[in-house]
Amino acid sequence: MSDSTYPSLATSNQRSIDEHGRSNAVASGMTRNGDTEFYDGVIELEKAWNEGLKPDPMLLVSEWADQFRVLSPKSAAEPGRWRTQRTPYLQEIMDCLSVSSPVQRVVFMKGAQVGGTEAGNNWIGYVIHMAPGPMMAVSPTVEMAKRNSRQRIDPQLEDVPELRARVAPARSRDSGNTVLSKEFPGGVLVMTGANSAVGLRSMPARYLFMDEVDGYPGDVEGEGDPILLAERRSATFARRRKVLLVSTPTLKSTSRIQREFENSDQRYFYVPCPSCGHSQPLRFSQLRWEEGKPENAQYCCEDCDYLISEHQKTEMLNQGYWQATAEGDGQTQGYHLSSLYSPVGWFSWEDAARIFEGAQQNPDLMKGFVNTVLGESYEEEFEAPEWERLYERRESYIIGVVPEGGLFLTAGVDVQRDRLECEIVAWGRSKESWSIDYLVLDGDTALPDVWKKLDQVLSKDWPHALGSSLPIRVMCVDSGYATQDVYGWVRNYPQAVWGGAGARASQPRSVVAIKGRDTETALIQNVSKADTGGKRRGLRVWNVSGPVAKVELYRWLKLPRPTDEERASGELFSPGTCHFPQYGEEYFKQLTAERRIIRLHKGFPKATWEKDPTRNNEVLDCRVYARAAASIYGLDRFKELQWKRLENALGEVKQKALVQSESAQPITKKTTKAFRQRSSVVADDPYL
Repeated sequence: MSDSTYPSLATSNQRSIDEHGRSNAVASGMTRNGDTEFYDGVIELEKAWNEGLKPDPMLLVSEWADQFRVLSPKSAAEPGRWRTQRTPYLQEIMDCLSVSSPVQRVVFMKGAQVGGTEAGNNWIGYVIHMAPGPMMAVSPTVEMAKRNSRQRIDPQLEDVPELRARVAPARSRDSGNTVLSKEFPGGVLVMTGANSAVGLRSMPARYLFMDEVDGYPGDVEGEGDPILLAERRSATFARRRKVLLVSTPTLKSTSRIQREFENSDQRYFYVPCPSCGHSQPLRFSQLRWEEGKPENAQYCCEDCDYLISEHQKTEMLNQGYWQATAEGDGQTQGYHLSSLYSPVGWFSWEDAARIFEGAQQNPDLMKGFVNTVLGESYEEEFEAPEWERLYERRESYIIGVVPEGGLFLTAGVDVQRDRLECEIVAWGRSKESWSIDYLVLDGDTALPDVWKKLDQVLSKDWPHALGSSLPIRVMCVDSGYATQDVYGWVRNYPQAVWGGAGARASQPRSVVAIKGRDTETALIQNVSKADTGGKRRGLRVWNVSGPVAKVELYRWLKLPRPTDEERASGELFSPGTCHFPQYGEEYFKQLTAERRIIRLHKGFPKATWEKDPTRNNEVLDCRVYARAAASIYGLDRFKELQWKRLENALGEVKQKALVQSESAQPITKKTTKAFRQRSSVVADDPYL
């Protein structure tokens, strides 16, 4: 489009000067250039005027990326010029985000290492350079948004000259460039977290990039679903808006990306067989390898049974195409891609086969395989185990004594009006656990006496079957009831800390005040400052997801046990196996007192846990808190070095004896009572 098509502001300004006279021009702050006089700033105004009259760019997002995008060595495994040919399946997805495309919403449900986030970052660069307007990028949390800004967005702005020229350096005064906000001519990029209601309604947005949506909270500060909150920001732009939702899926019952994909036209990437030419989407069920030799993995064509080698995948991807399998609404296009499509040199078929083999006996690993490799949501069994089966599987190790496999102790405390209930749990390799003792400490929790009893529990060293003894490493105390009394007691002990590397409890007998949360994103949600009534020495409250811990526990409780013959031949217990001593029936009834159900909440499926009205659930709560304490101490991040240190601290000689407790034998004798009578003595066990 020629600039002469529209009246020039400079020409209009010259006419104004001629009509009103030179004296008015001088008084108004005009300048002379030869025989032409201008108002100050008119050149910049004319430039902005003409820029605004330009039509939307004809360049597509993938073309922009190939022409301008540079991958930074700070964040990319393959730094240098972007090549869409390396990941050809991303071309259509990116091009739907171009302003010339009629598509308004793009849904991308994917496995890991396929380039989904980088496709979104290409779109960000395209908007800043070619189609400026208000844009919002949403991460699961504000902290993740900050990290993405520093690690991905800032390097992109620095390494692409066309972007660097439009976004001033953050070090410049009034640059408009902060960690979470990048201003550029004609628009602004705002980055926020799905956990911030204020951030989600901060401004209208023509462009909306929502990354890892399955990690978003279910309800943002009481204001509803974060995806709905964010998409309202784009409503005023009508058909000109662009929305991209990207995520690896999680649980089928609550997966947002699964729901969005099912409501789309459900596109899959078809690739041709190098032998017969039959086009097909890649399915893990067609991967073939000899058991124990994943390095030999090949793909079997579903039409001619030809075994395709990994190196042939590059040409297959270049000839691939997306095909819709459902009728859409014409505005939303949905794409599914597993990690089997990952380019040669990234995630391989061998990697997929190896992960699958390693996940066979571990539900946690299998869930990760389904989510991150297959790019599919995981459907999990949530029915509570039968308490009678758990009661029958009790073992004969001594209550109050840590069996050989236990390497560290944690405790969970539930607070009621008239008592404290506490479970001490030993943890070993592969998250195997042993309930060591369950105590009910009677007393008014508003008075100090019952807390003194808890002091005794925490100060005790618990004897170990190998002749040593162990302290409680971390104790988690629920602060939902008698909150200030809990805070006052917790402040007397060392507290765990939360930093860049996660949780850390370096001192034994650390105590943590916790509050339960109903989100299903992570066991430890976050840490917040507690209101201690103005006392100088404050503390932090750890927010713990009860649903995450309960799902895990119920899965562990259903694990099959090896028979006596299998154990004699050396077979180990499955990772996560829970061992229990000779507790009474009430303990197991309370441990299984809740069930997980799905209900509609504001039109969306929401998982919730409901208690059997005929049972108490304090035992279940205490086990959840003890599990959170184990995570804080390091159960979920320990490597071989940490396990070795714990074993050495016990003076172990034979590591095998620690991996499996030889004392774990099913009992046959009958317990006479479900409960002993409660007592105020610390050592009493009410569930015998």
